[in-house]
Amino acid sequence: MYETEHKIDVAAPASAVYALLADVTRWPVYFGPTVHARQLERDGTTERIRLWATANDEPKTWTSRRDLDEDGLRIDFRQEVSQHPVASMTGAWNIQPGGPNSCTVVLEHAFSAVRDLPENVEWVSKAVDRNSEHELENLRGIAEGIAETEELTTVFADSVDIDADAAAVYEFLYRSDLWPERLPHVQRLDLTEETPGLQVMEMDTKTATGAVHTTKSVRVCFDDEHAIAYKQQVLPALMTVHNGLWTIVPQPGGGVRATSEHTVVIKRDAVEKILGEGKTVEDAKAFVRNALGTNSTATLNLAKGWAEERADG
Repeated sequence: MYETEHKIDVAAPASAVYALLADVTRWPVYFGPTVHARQLERDGTTERIRLWATANDEPKTWTSRRDLDEDGLRIDFRQEVSQHPVASMTGAWNIQPGGPNSCTVVLEHAFSAVRDLPENVEWVSKAVDRNSEHELENLRGIAEGIAETEELTTVFADSVDIDADAAAVYEFLYRSDLWPERLPHVQRLDLTEETPGLQVMEMDTKTATGAVHTTKSVRVCFDDEHAIAYKQQVLPALMTVHNGLWTIVPQPGGGVRATSEHTVVIKRDAVEKILGEGKTVEDAKAFVRNALGTNSTATLNLAKGWAEERADG
């Protein structure tokens, strides 16, 4: 086993920091490496979670069990199912109060690598160091400016009803490698899927003004649920976070409702640079809502036409 420890001082109450760490469903917004997170089970102070995240810029997924000690300000975790080259991983978030509005967060890891090969040990050690430092810096920024983060965050969704089965609509969204042929606003798309259901997608899209934006996303595909969660790794200049979720839900009267949901955090110091002098965060939210909503609705309407045509055939 190899052990590491990373720590950071945070100018926020220890209880507030603990609350941020305890709610794993918010990690995709708070922590850059985390793409998607789910609480699988909860029994008292013990929970099982599944995380999808990048490690050394590679998408990975694992299942962990966490023991939450709110009074002791500590969360212990151990991976139940790890992904190569990690053989095992345990650790803890330990929050040490320093005063009413300060604390030190210590992040501990103990891990082993597959076959204890030096290259595997080096890979895991590098990933732990990079992600730990990133998560602690993010945690400090969020905890010290939670009101700022909430002000900059916007969540919205668009839906389209489709007279087809969920599998057909899901296939259209899942096969994003075909989007340059199917979606007029997509000029280029490179897709890799080394782990089934875990995709890396780099895409060039054209806006209504003719500008071309390059984005890179990690996508988590749930074929049994007909849903796709994603997080952009390369973002347009106006955003610091963009997470998305495609869902396809059967309707009582037949057909399905396909929904595209977005969670965006605006980059404050880019607002006037991008939108012009005097523009506000609210203007940026409206701009992003229109741009992303337009593209999402266009994609859903094209999925509708494609799926309904095959249903009729």
